[in-house]
Amino acid sequence: MPEEALMAQNKTTKQILAEATSRKPKTPLYSPIALKTLKERLQKWKDSMVPESDRTHWSSTPSTILGSSVPRDLIYTPLSVSDLDYQEHLGYSGEPPFTRGIHPNMYRGKKFTMRQLTGFGSPEETNERIKFMLSHGATGLNILFDIPTIQMYDSDDPLAEGQVGMSGVCVDSVEDMALIFKDIPLEQVTVSIVTHYPSNTAILFPMFLVLAEERGIPWDSLRGSVQNDITLEELVRSGSEYIPPRDCFRVQCDNIEFIRQNVPKWNFITLNGYNLREFGTSAVTEMAVAVANGIETLEEMTRRGHDIDDVAPRLSFFWSIGNDFFEEVARLRAVRRLWYKIMKYRFGARNHRSMWMRCHVQTSGVSLFQQEPLNNIIRSSFHALAAVLGGVQSLHVDSYDEAYSVPTEQAALLSLRTQQIIQEETAITDVVDPLGGSFYVEALTNEMEKRILDELDEIEKGGGYVSALESGMLYKKISGYFTEQQSRIESGDIAIVGVNIYPSDAQLPPIEVYHYNHDFQRRQRARLEKLRMKRDNTKVGQALEALKRACLQNRNIFPFTLECARVRCTEGEMFKVFKEAFGLWRPPTLW
Repeated sequence: MPEEALMAQNKTTKQILAEATSRKPKTPLYSPIALKTLKERLQKWKDSMVPESDRTHWSSTPSTILGSSVPRDLIYTPLSVSDLDYQEHLGYSGEPPFTRGIHPNMYRGKKFTMRQLTGFGSPEETNERIKFMLSHGATGLNILFDIPTIQMYDSDDPLAEGQVGMSGVCVDSVEDMALIFKDIPLEQVTVSIVTHYPSNTAILFPMFLVLAEERGIPWDSLRGSVQNDITLEELVRSGSEYIPPRDCFRVQCDNIEFIRQNVPKWNFITLNGYNLREFGTSAVTEMAVAVANGIETLEEMTRRGHDIDDVAPRLSFFWSIGNDFFEEVARLRAVRRLWYKIMKYRFGARNHRSMWMRCHVQTSGVSLFQQEPLNNIIRSSFHALAAVLGGVQSLHVDSYDEAYSVPTEQAALLSLRTQQIIQEETAITDVVDPLGGSFYVEALTNEMEKRILDELDEIEKGGGYVSALESGMLYKKISGYFTEQQSRIESGDIAIVGVNIYPSDAQLPPIEVYHYNHDFQRRQRARLEKLRMKRDNTKVGQALEALKRACLQNRNIFPFTLECARVRCTEGEMFKVFKEAFGLWRPPTLW
């Protein structure tokens, strides 16, 4: 490891970064003489021009959904960023510290990927929607599964009753995966498979790989991502059966190990802040938790013998974008800079790609409301604009009708058009980091980085990320924030136009909402029954038994779930093996 890496087992990331940055020479952008003059002039302006009420309450704290309660000054000046070192804090895009973007020419060279979520009802219906979105300009796929699939139950499980195909597409086996991607050239389009959990990634992604294998598509030509995040399985999940966090983390790293070695262009983990924030956390906690997971994951991969520069380039993040416009822009810039520092000083990465905070962003779904649903178009548009100004790599814009159901074809197209208008009509993408250099944005970027690092420090001092899950520390933090947030919405402290402020008595015309075909559950169960009759059940039993032995013997489980997929084991059958091998864990109670 290079000498500049100050990695130490008994030091937190905050301590490591403080030591590393304290050794670097500083080149402040502003001279002390100029700052002194500005300070005197600012005070005169305050005394002579600013109303007394604003002088008394110089800082104001915004009240927004899922906001971070960061106070804002009335006006920002060079005094707000008096220690600004251009090269150290901003630099140029495409080079450290990557505050301004990971590519030199950003969207001039590579447009952000327009990756709308797709998934509802039957595999056949989802296949048709995929083709519709691609034919209208979508540049990536994002496949969403229904609740039984996410929770790893087969469609004929009693726990799946009434939920099959309801909020995503149903997948029981490779056969369903084949129907979803019928006539889709998998080697030509990037595919995000929203697997959520490590356990589910170990089940669903092998089905995708077997599909490619049976089509004769080499795995090294596949491009895309899985989620594979313990946060979703152990913290955000609302299921009834959990495997213990330590075992879940092991599965997460098993998946990473196999995918990195066998599917080299695939992003093997998407450190997911989005679902955590939508569950009920601030913009700061969202990023601190994801970064903590990333650090612990990379430490485990290096412990397993993998070089940091071989693993880190395929790690990505997933963020939620909410209503506090400038905070959203600033924190994307802040976490990009922070991740660079972590990779350089904690892990001693040498490859610049290892230091990139590559991210996908989805606009906030919890910020959308059923009252006056067309207002949601405006909300999501501002979210999308903030994401692009923050320098994201790919984007999903929530549809206005998602407060009711999965989006209709019309609503999904409008969300895609929102991205296309930003990309093609506004000239926003012509300039790299157009808000960079704003006194306000730079001060807010600094503050967000500090707050993210402080919360990361709290997690690490508590024993690390997995320990924070086991102890209930994060559950307590989430429940406290969620309860306070809901109370502030109900009291009107957090204003929501058309809901608790400026409500309207006007009778608006109804919007079209997607209606489920409730006959689909019967048809899916019949398909599953037929599969069980025609497959070789002897091979199925052998594959499941081999998987159980791998779980118990601490072997990488992915090759065994892959073999299970080949012989047409179902998702529920594989999850049953996990439960038997690892046992069940009861998460700390939220309330």
